[in-house]
Amino acid sequence: MRFDHVGVATRDAADLADLFDGLLDAPIAHEETFDGMSVVFLELDDGGYFELLEPAADGAIADYLDREGPGIHHVALATDDVAAALDRARDLGVDCVDEAPRPGAWGHEVAFLHPRSTGGVLVEFVEH
Repeated sequence: MRFDHVGVATRDAADLADLFDGLLDAPIAHEETFDGMSVVFLELDDGGYFELLEPAADGAIADYLDREGPGIHHVALATDDVAAALDRARDLGVDCVDEAPRPGAWGHEVAFLHPRSTGGVLVEFVEH
């Protein structure tokens, strides 16, 4: 596995994208509206990404922002096989948010691990 991206919940993805592009020279690599949110990926020099998550409707990100406010939402790790990564996590006693891989942004299969099992960090596996 390798680092893929950090997801940041925000109420204004365009403004934050401009800021990170200016700070990090991280241009927009991909944008889409998906699962009740607008998603903007900013590409870093090393191939990793900042993923900006702005609610486009009621849903998980809107609820998260109401509860926690803006900030880091999750850390994502790239894997060749999300299902195998989930199996390994379950074998280690990790609580999984997703029972099986599901479609995620940019057409990738994804699955999340519950932060109560991962030191308070919402971890996402992303299949590449």
